[in-house]
Amino acid sequence: MTSPRPHQPYGGADTYPDHPESHRRPTIAPITVRIADAVTMLGIGRSRIYELMQSGDIETIKLGRSTLIPVDSLHAMIERLRREQSGG
Repeated sequence: MTSPRPHQPYGGADTYPDHPESHRRPTIAPITVRIADAVTMLGIGRSRIYELMQSGDIETIKLGRSTLIPVDSLHAMIERLRREQSGG
């Protein structure tokens, strides 16, 4: 006799990756991230993110009380740094 599976609430395609409908929805890349996510993405500290925001190296958008950072702003900063460091 097999033991019953532990109860899991049914979440459909989002919860079960092998669900037949799990591959129907494309993953949507975020266009903005919060400061904590930018810290993780760049691998630097919060205070350094705030310095980059203050200097204008990273663009920010205020939406209500939230501070959002456009992902393309992070990519642009990285590209600028690459060009500067490669002498171009």
